[in-house]
Amino acid sequence: MSISSRVMPMFDIRSEQPWFVLNSAQQFSLYPSSNPAISHYYSFELKQECKLNFAIPDGCVDVVFDCDEYKPRGMICGTPLEARNTQLISQHRYFGVRFARGVIPDFVNVATGDLIDQEFDFLETIPNSYEAFEKIVSQPSFAKQVAIFNEFLLGKQIRQPSSLTLQVVQDIYKKKGNIRIQDLETLTGYTTRTIQRQFRDDLGVSPKTFSRIIRCQSAVCDIHNNNELVFSDLACDLGFYDQSHFLSEFKKLVSTTPLDYLNRISRGTYQQRIRYY
Repeated sequence: MSISSRVMPMFDIRSEQPWFVLNSAQQFSLYPSSNPAISHYYSFELKQECKLNFAIPDGCVDVVFDCDEYKPRGMICGTPLEARNTQLISQHRYFGVRFARGVIPDFVNVATGDLIDQEFDFLETIPNSYEAFEKIVSQPSFAKQVAIFNEFLLGKQIRQPSSLTLQVVQDIYKKKGNIRIQDLETLTGYTTRTIQRQFRDDLGVSPKTFSRIIRCQSAVCDIHNNNELVFSDLACDLGFYDQSHFLSEFKKLVSTTPLDYLNRISRGTYQQRIRYY
């Protein structure tokens, strides 16, 4: 299926990589996509004093270009499974493309399962990509970088998930990741073994792992949208055994506690740092 063709949108909210926003030198630029296979485009320069910059689980494949004048680089990045330090460099300008959750670009010569929690070189894994790479990393205009990448995508393919996987993903999303495999059996009419096998074949992870990713993203999104959030209520809403379990899981996946994270986005005026195009 062509990547520019209509695909079933899986999610209504944008996936978040909040450390990229918090550690941007000035503004984090974001360009929404009209292509349902792509969540959004983004651009930022990493600030000089940045020491810790984490990627957190989001269930997405990203293409990230380091637009440094002397040593540019392109990377294909699969979703991390826990908070992971990135290889981004202070004062470098980055352009990124985040594919929608569940969308695997078929023009990348990497097996679906191998993308999980890994990074690959753009030029080494995508045939005939040098011309597009050179144009993107040398282009100072964010909007023009978006246009160049869209032109590069024309005629490219995506790996379309099965209808079963699409249904399971939607069910996981509706429950914010708080769902059991037994519930998925009831909702889909398929056995646990069939669900797990098909899901892993399509997305490279198990439904349980994907649910964990969505719970992480749901927690981050809720904190962004409610400064007066009670963490015990959030833990209950997301199906954690107790607040202690929620705190431990959040720290593994986001690299800090919910309270410290709330303080960081408040001090950094998180939403004000994002410039929408």
